[in-house]
Amino acid sequence: MNEDARRLANSRVHLVPAVLSLANPPWQRDVWLDPSTFENLDHVFHMLFDDFCDADEPERHLGTSLRTEEEAALMRELGAALNAAADEASDDTDASHLTAASWPAVVTAAGRLAHVMVANDLEELAALHEPVDGG
Repeated sequence: MNEDARRLANSRVHLVPAVLSLANPPWQRDVWLDPSTFENLDHVFHMLFDDFCDADEPERHLGTSLRTEEEAALMRELGAALNAAADEASDDTDASHLTAASWPAVVTAAGRLAHVMVANDLEELAALHEPVDGG
């Protein structure tokens, strides 16, 4: 595996679960609202905006954490939805974000992006197992 592929895989190991968590409201309530767990919405924001992507300008991360232009466009939509929910939240708590009127848009955008990211990763994995044409 070359260095670019290793960097992409390392980023996606963190980024895809963050997106999946945004697409799963029962999980959000069970994990983010439990003070004994490490992960919370702030952790997810850091994954998407600081550590492994920039959901405001995701195109810069093509090839480093995002595979396709479609993923970048969907990440931009998710970033806009997250920013809208953060603006609506009455305070900076996870519970406040989850009850924001625009939170369903976050879940929807995350679901679309998660579907595409997982499908792209599975396609890449399948390609690793295709027989090499010796011809």
